[in-house]
Amino acid sequence: MAKSSRIPGFYKLPVEERLKKVAEFANLTEEEVELLKKEGNLNLEIADRMIENVIGTMAYPFGIATNFLINGKEYLIPMVIEEPSVVAAASNAAKMTRSKGGIHTSSTGPIMIGQIQLVDVKDPYAQKMRILEEKEEIIKIANEQDPVLVKFGGGAKDVEVRVIDSPKGPMVITHLIVDVRDAMGANAVNTMCEAVAPFIEGITGGRVYLRIISNLADKRLVRARTVVDKEAVGGEEVVDGIVSAWAFAAADPYRAATHNKGILNGVIAVALATGQDHRAIEAGAHAYAAKTGKYMPLTTWEKNEDGDLVGTLEMPMAVGIVGGATKVHPVARIALKILGVKTATELAEIMGAVGLAQNLAALRALAAEGIQYGHMRLHARNLAMMAGATPEIVDKIVEIMVRERKIRYDRAEELVKQFLK
Repeated sequence: MAKSSRIPGFYKLPVEERLKKVAEFANLTEEEVELLKKEGNLNLEIADRMIENVIGTMAYPFGIATNFLINGKEYLIPMVIEEPSVVAAASNAAKMTRSKGGIHTSSTGPIMIGQIQLVDVKDPYAQKMRILEEKEEIIKIANEQDPVLVKFGGGAKDVEVRVIDSPKGPMVITHLIVDVRDAMGANAVNTMCEAVAPFIEGITGGRVYLRIISNLADKRLVRARTVVDKEAVGGEEVVDGIVSAWAFAAADPYRAATHNKGILNGVIAVALATGQDHRAIEAGAHAYAAKTGKYMPLTTWEKNEDGDLVGTLEMPMAVGIVGGATKVHPVARIALKILGVKTATELAEIMGAVGLAQNLAALRALAAEGIQYGHMRLHARNLAMMAGATPEIVDKIVEIMVRERKIRYDRAEELVKQFLK
């Protein structure tokens, strides 16, 4: 039987049953299943090799979003996040997108930019031309630093040079354009920039200061699009509401920041599950959102001639499946296995699709029933459990707290004591 990410009632199953279904979908071994069951699944020895001054580890919930159909392929999406409703919302939105064939993605390839900052030159535009004249030599020096990357089709591919004005006068900025293949790329690009810097100083007579990767990865874009049947989102009035909510974000950066946060709820949850540098992803996303000089939403929502909802997303996505925490953290490896990805490009496109679905879920909640209602119920449930509610009384306590609009820990404690008398 063909595998499907459409698992009705998945959220109702006990944790053990959910894990069993994911294990069957992803062909997890018994050892991998046991590792996911462990409350502390990163041992201190590995943690101590990952960062400095380690004193322990901290666990976050690891969930699975269902229903994702991306480029005609079924995916279960691992997500690590502490915020209630995100995983459920992603699953629900993914189900809506299936009505017209799911989510379709594309990308521009794993190209990263390294920056080399040159100062103290009197004729910056002349030196820009001088650097460009030596492009082939610069690429040669850069590629000598990583013959393995070059062997697999990657490496430095081009050189771009910009003259920028700064508070300290003009600077000549060389961009080293590097295909990093299946890596995030920071180590490879930084090493190449370090190697090229003395050569640039030598041919220009200037002084190089910074030589480092840029997290505005605007040559490493992911794109996602979907058409959602109007009835799947609740009718044409809801479609109009979603488009109106997007228009608000397009006109107002205060709203756009929250709009994009909703996208990143999905993207970063997958990034954490798979061991990515989520800080680099967020920095790049926000910088790209402001590339026109005005902070804008990373998605667009429109209504087509049939009255259906059409959504698109474009954003930088610098991710890798080799090196870093992705290879060191045992749960990150399991997350990649659940996704079944073979390349960093596939992972990036999946993350873009999740971001688009997450945004759809948030906008639909705002347009249809109000996002706070769902958050209130989930927060009330968390408070009830924290206050000691047993499974038999949790739902009753949640109903009372929501009805009273008293979503507070002290009220949860009072109700637990009443029910457990």
